Amino acid sequence: MTNRKKQNKRLQLKFQKNGFFILNIKFILFHFLILPVTATTTTSEPVVSIVQSNENANQWTGITNRLQAAGVKYCVVPLDSVRSAADLGDRSVLFMPNVEMLTPAQVIALEEWMSKGGRLIASGPVGSLSAPGVRQLLRTLLGGYWGFSNSDLQKLQPPKTKSQQWANQNELFGNVRGGVVIPDNATSQAAAVWNSKDNLAAVVATERSTLLGWRWGVDTASSPDLDTAWLQASINRFLKKPSMTPAKIEGGSQTCNTSVAISPPSTRDTGTRKPAEQTGQQGQRRQEKIPVSPNSTTPYTLSPKPSDVATAPRPRKVPNVAPPKSDEAIDQLEQTVRFDVVPNSQAPISRSEAIALQHELENLIGRVESAHLSTSIMSGNSETAQATKAEQTEVASTRPGSVVPNTEQVLNNAREIVKNLSQLIAQKNYAQARQQWLTARANLWNQFPVDRRLAQPEIRAIWLDRGTIVRSRNEQGLTKIFDRIAEAGINTVFFETLNAGYTIYPSQIAPQQNPLTRGWDPLAVAVKLAHERGIELHAWVWTFAAGNQRHNELLNIDTNYPGPVLAAHPDWAGYDNRGQKIPLGQSKPFFDPANPEVRQYLLNLYEEIVSKYNVDGLQLDYIRYPFQDPAANRTYGYGKAAREQFQQINGVDPMTISPRQQELWRKWTEFRTQQIDSFVTQVSQRLRQKKSDVILSVAVFPLPEQERIQKLQQHWEVWAQRGDVDLIVPMTYATETPRFERLAQPWIRSTQIGSTLLVPGIRLLSLSTAGAFDQIQLLRDLPVIGYALFAAENINNDLYKVFSATQGSTQSAKKEPIPHRQPFKTAATRYSSLRKEWNFILQNNKLQIPSTSLSTFNSQAEVLQRALDQLASQPNSSNLLAARAVLTRFLSQYRVLMRQPGVDNSYSYQFKAWENRLTTIERLLRYGERVQGRS
Repeated sequence: MTNRKKQNKRLQLKFQKNGFFILNIKFILFHFLILPVTATTTTSEPVVSIVQSNENANQWTGITNRLQAAGVKYCVVPLDSVRSAADLGDRSVLFMPNVEMLTPAQVIALEEWMSKGGRLIASGPVGSLSAPGVRQLLRTLLGGYWGFSNSDLQKLQPPKTKSQQWANQNELFGNVRGGVVIPDNATSQAAAVWNSKDNLAAVVATERSTLLGWRWGVDTASSPDLDTAWLQASINRFLKKPSMTPAKIEGGSQTCNTSVAISPPSTRDTGTRKPAEQTGQQGQRRQEKIPVSPNSTTPYTLSPKPSDVATAPRPRKVPNVAPPKSDEAIDQLEQTVRFDVVPNSQAPISRSEAIALQHELENLIGRVESAHLSTSIMSGNSETAQATKAEQTEVASTRPGSVVPNTEQVLNNAREIVKNLSQLIAQKNYAQARQQWLTARANLWNQFPVDRRLAQPEIRAIWLDRGTIVRSRNEQGLTKIFDRIAEAGINTVFFETLNAGYTIYPSQIAPQQNPLTRGWDPLAVAVKLAHERGIELHAWVWTFAAGNQRHNELLNIDTNYPGPVLAAHPDWAGYDNRGQKIPLGQSKPFFDPANPEVRQYLLNLYEEIVSKYNVDGLQLDYIRYPFQDPAANRTYGYGKAAREQFQQINGVDPMTISPRQQELWRKWTEFRTQQIDSFVTQVSQRLRQKKSDVILSVAVFPLPEQERIQKLQQHWEVWAQRGDVDLIVPMTYATETPRFERLAQPWIRSTQIGSTLLVPGIRLLSLSTAGAFDQIQLLRDLPVIGYALFAAENINNDLYKVFSATQGSTQSAKKEPIPHRQPFKTAATRYSSLRKEWNFILQNNKLQIPSTSLSTFNSQAEVLQRALDQLASQPNSSNLLAARAVLTRFLSQYRVLMRQPGVDNSYSYQFKAWENRLTTIERLLRYGERVQGRS
């Protein structure tokens, strides 16, 4: 040990022995935080750590500008680097602006960090895109959660009941576009409310946190002055200091040191501190250590000196994303949402993983019970729910002749496993915990009632792919396919009509019909066969994808052939930043969406399809640019027309700019996004002039909005809000139900799609029969009106058998309404079935509800039934207005009734499923209003 190290060691031991060290540090911190700020504070340590994430990356300039204006010394924590509490930094206050996605590990790290004295400020819909368990934990930490967005600017004002002293300055109250925050009244109070009839919360606060109900740092949400005032007040509150004087503070940032124990001035420092040593690593600046937290075994290091770091925020290094292994960019989603339970694995199960396992098993129990209840109603069974549960069922995926255990026994065993899972994990019996979970899931899957009808009217769509069409060979072969589709209860077919630049039919617009279908017209045959069976036929078209290397292999031609259209018009092509038509790791050349000749060609082609063939709808696929990764220098969109137009508008060739040039890159991204947006509008207007009742749908990526815009320039929320499209079909492809739920939930709950209907996609490839049914049942219990299966070539005999039994092959199935065609009739029919489920449960004494409440509930339920029936039979504006008013009132009463004391909590899953179905009816009415107005 060097002399300097020995000297430091002796000093630290001496300080620790007499307590002087701890007291002196507290004294220094106290006076540093409360003394008037002078010019010398420009070299002070940061007082706040700020979290940078994918969700706020596009807002980062506005956020950092306002931090500077607020006079805050801050450092930056990249969210991607957070794995533990130590990664959240050594500052006592953490600011999390507009972070909508956190992993279980990150929120658990946040909980541990706050338990050690950390204080949190958050803004916007924090964690709203995260898993349910994450959202619940965030709600506890913040004392509330983002409920829903306000459509217009509203004025912030102090609460009328009890104001909080730290938030009573006049400068905190002004006009803001934000959202309603739902407080947990047991732990939090409203610090500000919206100037609305109900004075709903806009800011909630606990002793440890502040949640601002708007996107901080965004000009369209709030003014810089108001943002600055709220941040200053929130920081001062936690640091117990008077208002900062921005004129005397030079705001700035440095890279956060993410390994120092937290010791905020508002918490007591308990526990014995260990002496520190000075250490160093080869090639790195030497740092001094300070004592570790009493609850941690991880050493913490001091942050760099202010003189050693830049005064401006350091750009976050984004990981270099490798090209997708598949030529389909959508396949990356399987890698972004993982839920793997590996049999016999001895790997430790973290707290977050344990929560996820328990949550999924509880929900699966609920789905099984919900499915059984639906079959009881559909079959008209008057026996008790207990008898229904006791029936033995046999799923198609089990071996023939095998009989599964009693349903009630399986459900009870699964509940016991849920209870015991934590104990097994605490005892480190990880393999046993996993095996019990997998066994319970398999047994529950086997209890799905797949041999009886249970489906309500819903959109049941399937993509009928080119390969299946080609293999059918002729009308006779295609007839067999449509017979099976009809028997399976499918009511909507997305028929692949334009693929790799070829039409499936003989066209007067396109240069070539697909060589694999020459000699007949599959589209004409498909329309006839579909309509004979009561099925809708929607032409599925590739929009901006112009060719396909895999298709070239089938035709035995040059792999690099760009497709017949680009071969005839090479100047219509788009290019990447290397000057290549086909992006790295992908297999499809794309058109340049900015090229007016491309747009006119596609519009003429779609008009031909709608005019020449009696299709019910058109689906736009590849309605985007190729997948890109700007952080890895993989970008696209540099077609001749795009470059010329952008240069004319902005005075610079986009080929010469990079993502580092933030303002120019933002304009370039907006330019490309607007090309897609405007084309969707053109298609919508053009087709509806030809055929007013044509249904326009889009197959889209379910990536977070800002990430999707950066990587694909696909902003489908705008298309929905404008009313350009009728159906949003997100490709929520996953081989596990939890992954599927994680991908679909944000869009199912989204308020950004207006009256457009959402139809999540399920990919059948590598999905078991029981797994596919499980994903469908999940959707049936959520506020969504149907599903789309990808694709026809992946449906096996077992799945056809299940579909035939549960949703097809009966006269009632053929007569039931299709939601996007008859939304009001669908709403009335679904509500009637919902009432039968309530009555079934009540008649069998499964809900303990006071008689007076039950009488009121039944009375209002009957009023709603009459209103919906009236609207279905006479769809006019006045009946629609009446039905919506009654439904809104009934929903409110339902929520109160099902949450009152005495109601059996064991039905909590079913209560929520029923509420979701009422929400689905509400969405059907909104969609019907739009369709009615269009006609």
